Amino acid sequence: MTSSARFWDRIAARYARQPVPDEAVYQRKLQITRENLRLDMDVLEFGCGTGTTAVSHAPFVRRIHGIDCSSKMIDIARSRANAAGVENATFDVATIEDYSADNGSFDAVLGLNVLHVVDDWKGAIRKVHRLLKPGGVFVSSTSCVGGWMQLFRPVFVVGSYFDLIPNVQFIKARDLEEEMKNAGFVIQHHREPDDGRTSFVVAKKTITRLRRFREGAFRLPFFQLHLQRAFWPVVIRSSRQRNR
Repeated sequence: MTSSARFWDRIAARYARQPVPDEAVYQRKLQITRENLRLDMDVLEFGCGTGTTAVSHAPFVRRIHGIDCSSKMIDIARSRANAAGVENATFDVATIEDYSADNGSFDAVLGLNVLHVVDDWKGAIRKVHRLLKPGGVFVSSTSCVGGWMQLFRPVFVVGSYFDLIPNVQFIKARDLEEEMKNAGFVIQHHREPDDGRTSFVVAKKTITRLRRFREGAFRLPFFQLHLQRAFWPVVIRSSRQRNR
């Protein structure tokens, strides 16, 4: 068991009893997320914790699967889903790094308040990109403790060593957005609260031009016009021959 898993296992019960720090902000994030969900979607949430968000989104998707490094968090998540009578939400112990699934398995991936406690957060973003179908959505909320907070890095390191806090990554909001773009995402929505310490991002996996052309979504009017002009006489002649 990793030190991060031990930490979250230890505080799971207490964490589950704590109210949401800012209910209005939380509800707003739920609303924005649901604007990007559909009833035919398969969704993955990594770092799902006690499953509150997954259970909340379950009625709006076909299936939502939550993973977390803490087995005790997952136990609570399963209990909450059962208590709510939610049958399309499932949960397993795993991290985004070691989670195994085929590329393009999900229509949406949620990573809420988790990237800053993932050791290889850049690799996690690339992993999410692989797991998403073309055009899939990645919704993330990340504590950005870069900048002047770097001064407290030794405190975080010591606290993590003694399992007092999880291992925290010092991520700047602009670096987070840049890494998403580098991975192949297009930023659809990016909001930073007034405190400037949290970045809420909705990003979409881009569809290549070749794929868009094959699916009929990539159209050039000029190209179409010349095709019509080139083949229209052939169509007319063919039609006349069939009518004879």
